[in-house]
Amino acid sequence: MATKQQIKSQQTMDELMASALELFEAKGYQDASVADITRKAGYAKGSFYRCWSSKDELFLQILEKKLGQYRQARDERIKSADSLEQALRIIWDFLESMVVDRNWAKIFLEFTVHAARDKNLRGQLAKSQHRLSEDVFARLLAPFVPEGCSAERIGALNTALFEGFMVHNALEIGVLRLEDVREAAVALALRQVRETC
Repeated sequence: MATKQQIKSQQTMDELMASALELFEAKGYQDASVADITRKAGYAKGSFYRCWSSKDELFLQILEKKLGQYRQARDERIKSADSLEQALRIIWDFLESMVVDRNWAKIFLEFTVHAARDKNLRGQLAKSQHRLSEDVFARLLAPFVPEGCSAERIGALNTALFEGFMVHNALEIGVLRLEDVREAAVALALRQVRETC
């Protein structure tokens, strides 16, 4: 059973995370400072630093929490797949649910670019709990990929197509639809299996 202090600490973290997310959406990741976050939530900066060592660490926790909700539904559904095509479509349904929130997609892309400049942060972001990497794709697809085929290669292809679409979508170009990218990704993966296995 949680103590009053643990409950209060969790409440503080939740309120700081909510304030941070609102500010990231309004100002962007770079322009939202720790001082802005604490001021909006009604806390001193010390409260922030008792929870996280940096704004980057806070963002990674927000990311993990947000993606965890999506992952649970995806992992349950993929158990029902009986082919590579079905598994790919379930994964792309999961990806689509993330794209629908355009503000979140923009924040995630901004943070990804920010992380690309910091070797340690880039390594943390590459962990499977923070993004749908080729490794995660490969793990999800492995039961459906014939022996001798590279699930990692299929994963890398799908990751590249999805992340490219995310950039396209964030720029609000509007030429491509996610459905177009999904169908191309599924067709390419199936063709790769037919031709190389």
